[in-house]
Amino acid sequence: MSSNLALGAVDARELAGVYGTPLLVIDTQELDRTIETFESLAGAFDLDVCYAAKALLFDALARRLVQSDLGLDVCSLGELLTAERAGMPADRMVLHGCGKTTAELQAAVDGRVGRSIVDHAEELAELSSRASPAEPVDVLLRVNTGIEAHTHAYVRTGGEESKFGFALADIDAAVATVLDARGLRLRGFHSHIGSQIFDGESYAASLPIVLDVYARACALGAPLRDLVIGGGFGIDPRPAGEALDLHLTIERLVAELARGSAERGIPRPRLGLEPGRAVIAAAGTSLYRVVSVKRQGSRRFAIVDGGIADNPRPALYDAYHHPRLASRISDAAMQEFTICGRSCENDRLVIAELPEDLRAGDLVTLGTTGAYTYSMASNYNRFGRPAVVFAGKGSHRLVVRRESAEDVLRNDVVDR
Repeated sequence: MSSNLALGAVDARELAGVYGTPLLVIDTQELDRTIETFESLAGAFDLDVCYAAKALLFDALARRLVQSDLGLDVCSLGELLTAERAGMPADRMVLHGCGKTTAELQAAVDGRVGRSIVDHAEELAELSSRASPAEPVDVLLRVNTGIEAHTHAYVRTGGEESKFGFALADIDAAVATVLDARGLRLRGFHSHIGSQIFDGESYAASLPIVLDVYARACALGAPLRDLVIGGGFGIDPRPAGEALDLHLTIERLVAELARGSAERGIPRPRLGLEPGRAVIAAAGTSLYRVVSVKRQGSRRFAIVDGGIADNPRPALYDAYHHPRLASRISDAAMQEFTICGRSCENDRLVIAELPEDLRAGDLVTLGTTGAYTYSMASNYNRFGRPAVVFAGKGSHRLVVRRESAEDVLRNDVVDR
């Protein structure tokens, strides 16, 4: 049996009626729960936890993060400006990116972020040329440890197929460059091996490699304190799917960090995490209205009023988002449907079972869409991006308005 669905204790039909569809709904109670989980881990294990803004960021979310104990890692001026407008202190922000612009590097020099993660030699040279000894820039060097996480190739950020970070063969030279640069201060090292990781062994394998680099820099007198292992903690979209035991994984890594530091004769670094998906994914649900139900041969298709423009993840990564009928109770037998969007593509969103009496006008949801959906949305087919709402404890409010046709056309230069 499928029933009408509540999102943040608000009936999905009410949300669709007020805000329209497609719609991204953020359950604020679930969001607060995951924030509290990472705050608790940070307190228990003395961690530096920064939310990865690339997963999802807008003003209301940034303001919620300001009220938490989490820091924020930003990858662009747009993310930085959003955080600044929300009141996020500079010393709680980290600047990321493998191709930072001159303006972004200048933001680090101007003290608008607390630390900058340096990805390559050219970035290091430009940052050094701009930094002043009077106000040195705190930097971490990103290390590609060569560890390849068991995840989709498009979200794997370690190993020789990855563009990210300094190769191990080049990292000692990068350390020497930072130590020679009067305007830079080396504070530690960073490594991120990928996303959607369910096996803690990948982190455990990468940790001693970064710790060896850290120890060599310590021997040169670098004022180190931070060792960041990134994020990528897996979130299974299936209702009864596997889950990474965060507490057990972090507990093991902290113990191995302490043991490895003692073996190398160095002070234990502060362990840093950068969760994005693990904070916001489960809080998000995409709400769609069915436009058409049709049969092609042996397959049943349900076309909804969203698609690849508001959620490119299935097309990019073959990502799964669990669907549910949201607008009514149905006792009909379950039938396999291919849920597609209205884009001019074969934009399959998911293949899954729904009641066989699914029909045009029904509301359906796709779960765990808080991360990398709205943040990766586009105006393909000149569709406007959807609205975003906060819902919790039975109340709801608009936090990002729906793009109108005028919004989509705004940047066109019209030759009259």
